[in-house]
Amino acid sequence: MAEGLSAVARTGRHAAHVTAATAAGFYPALHLLDRPVAGIYALFTPIAFGILSPLPGAGRDRAATVLRAVPAAAVLVVLGTVLAVGTWPAVAGMLAVGFALAFGAACGPRIAGAAPGLQLFYILACFPPYEPGTLPQRLAGLVVGGVLLALAEAVFFPDAPEPSYRGRIADALDLAARAASGVVRGEGPDPETAGRLGAAGRELRLSRLPAGARPTGAGRTDRALAQAGAATRRLLDQLALLAAHDPASGDTVSAELLRGIAANCTETAEALRRGDRGRRARRGRPLPGPQLLEEMVADFLKARGAPAESTGASAGRRAGATDDGPAARTAVPDPPAPALRTVLVRRSTVLTAAVSAVTVRTAASLALGGRERLHGLPHEQFWYAAEGTARLVAVRVRGNLTRRSVVFQNALRTALGLALARLVAGSLDLTHGFWVLLAVLTLGRTTAGATWSAVRAAAAGTLAGAFAAGLLIVGAGGASDVYAALLVPMMLVAFTLGPLGGPSRGQGLFTLVVATAFAQIAPVTWRLAEARLVDVLTGSAIGLLCGLLAWPAGARAEIRYGMSGLLRAAAPVVRATTAAVTDGSGEGAPQAGSGEDAARAGGREGAPRAGSGEDAVPAGEAEGPGPASPGVRLTLHRLRIAEAVYAQYRTEPAADAAGSAHDWLSVLDYGSRTLVGAYWLPRMDGMPGLPADARRWAHETAEEVVAATVRAAGFPPDGVRVRPAPLPPEVAERVPAPLLAPLTDVEVWLHALARDLEAGSPPEPEDRKGRTGRTGRTDRPEGQPARYTTASHSSASADLA
Repeated sequence: MAEGLSAVARTGRHAAHVTAATAAGFYPALHLLDRPVAGIYALFTPIAFGILSPLPGAGRDRAATVLRAVPAAAVLVVLGTVLAVGTWPAVAGMLAVGFALAFGAACGPRIAGAAPGLQLFYILACFPPYEPGTLPQRLAGLVVGGVLLALAEAVFFPDAPEPSYRGRIADALDLAARAASGVVRGEGPDPETAGRLGAAGRELRLSRLPAGARPTGAGRTDRALAQAGAATRRLLDQLALLAAHDPASGDTVSAELLRGIAANCTETAEALRRGDRGRRARRGRPLPGPQLLEEMVADFLKARGAPAESTGASAGRRAGATDDGPAARTAVPDPPAPALRTVLVRRSTVLTAAVSAVTVRTAASLALGGRERLHGLPHEQFWYAAEGTARLVAVRVRGNLTRRSVVFQNALRTALGLALARLVAGSLDLTHGFWVLLAVLTLGRTTAGATWSAVRAAAAGTLAGAFAAGLLIVGAGGASDVYAALLVPMMLVAFTLGPLGGPSRGQGLFTLVVATAFAQIAPVTWRLAEARLVDVLTGSAIGLLCGLLAWPAGARAEIRYGMSGLLRAAAPVVRATTAAVTDGSGEGAPQAGSGEDAARAGGREGAPRAGSGEDAVPAGEAEGPGPASPGVRLTLHRLRIAEAVYAQYRTEPAADAAGSAHDWLSVLDYGSRTLVGAYWLPRMDGMPGLPADARRWAHETAEEVVAATVRAAGFPPDGVRVRPAPLPPEVAERVPAPLLAPLTDVEVWLHALARDLEAGSPPEPEDRKGRTGRTGRTDRPEGQPARYTTASHSSASADLA
């Protein structure tokens, strides 16, 4: 009840803004200055940007967006006025403008929000009569209407500012700092803290944010904020895992790194709240520090092969300690192999938390204006760091110029519908033909079924509105004073109840508004309501036809293809990353596209490799340093396409039963986890000295995961069940301690990928589930690290849930 009242109050306040701006521009232009053309544009400008366009953000943010959109709207008005010379030029212009504006949704929420309103300005201007002499009036009405709406949004009962995503990340990092400190103190299992960490991570999902707070733009700041948010979610999940289990007493190596994580989180949160864009930010790094977390991670990598202090001196000697070292002074018995393996797996989880913290810190620095030289960090993970805005927009646009992109599909469907509507309206010489295009613009949906539902509701609402408008016109006749008196309250009601009541109520009330407005511009009869009804029905039929012919199933037809393409692209990356870590020659490391070797192989330091962007083109279309880098680029490209499909899929009703049997979010997590491993696992030049049987186990396990990935890409009805064997204890005993730790990282990563594959499959039949369980083996051998192998590396894909 309270939520409903809040929505009505919020919508009513916004309706008051639009109504005030419309009345302040329309009445003086029409009744005082006798400029009906300027009055029409002053009328429709606030409606276009205030009602038709779902502009993101609070009042002042929307005001800024309107002011930035007015110049683009003026260009469209000029273009439409020139192309109104004939039907075919106007149709060609509508096709180009319709596609460009709808496709602009890929570049960020503000462009996507303003696009429908911008479409309206070309639509208004491209209809006859061809009167270029009225262009000054049109532009004057546009500017007046835009400025008045901006003033109303910013001054007249402004909305409270929405919480920023940067602030949400800062709050989450404060919680992470407290949790890391609690793990260091060894306070024991704390399910309550683990639950709070999980809840905080879910609050960073983009679907939990207002549209204006979502960092989905193509620029460096939005990309960095999105990456910081995703890495913060991973960090929270990993700390939740550590908090939920018993502490490891005497593990000073992990404790020191956890202290560094806590300090790093606190400092990053403070910088995000300050929004530091000062002199230091322009010089390169807004988050400097005397003891960088990257250095602590490097020290951890050197020391973590030694067991915890409680695990004994002989294990310390196995790690290479001398007789006068601290390990030799610890006189306790040797630890059993399972205990040592458990310590290593826990340290692997701590390391993944530190990696996430480093990612958060670096991404936050970039979001705050830094242009960093990324020494020792995964080069492709921060490929956008030194790129300009134009290049980043070009990468985003290029990545979506494929028929498998739902952004491309929606843009093409919209453009074809609007162009066809312009052709029909111009050929049939319909009265107020722009209403035909307006119906196509407002009633089109991403699926034919949803479009049909909207069209049915809109037709019923328009019929009722036309009947009411006809009665009003017959009753009031030519008394323009009556229409002038009714317009403001009618707009207030329509703009408040219309958005809350769906297409039926919205179309009916808007019919009354336009009839009341046009009755003041020129003498009208009841046939105006008839023309409105005919135009809306014509536009509805055209929109429905386009919906039936162009991708009628929407994202439901694309999601299987998108997820399959992601899995097929990720499979070779799993193989290449495992080889990069375990091969003794070290040749695989730079090919995996991560670390300092990748930066050296990629050319000048800090520059992204060609085509290695977030929306990168498929492999083979750009040069790279090695064969694995195109695989990483292709996986990135397929991941972004799949994320966009999934985001639209979640908005469409009546998902098919076959699709709903799959956990698509787990498939996205698999792709993101694959990339995280490819970025961070190859941190050394191979593993010379790794026993052949250990290397063989790693390659065989990777091949098992790769084969399961390829099977999963075909979506077999029974799903995929992959349970890789753990590193055998007898093999682990022969692995030198400095190499056992990174080998454990690979093991944890491969097992996590296997769980993602199973989670993304249809539910296991009950008879088999009872024997094996859903997520793990019941016959796990002794020595299998059971407590921390479920370390969560949840991906940015989860932001779409």
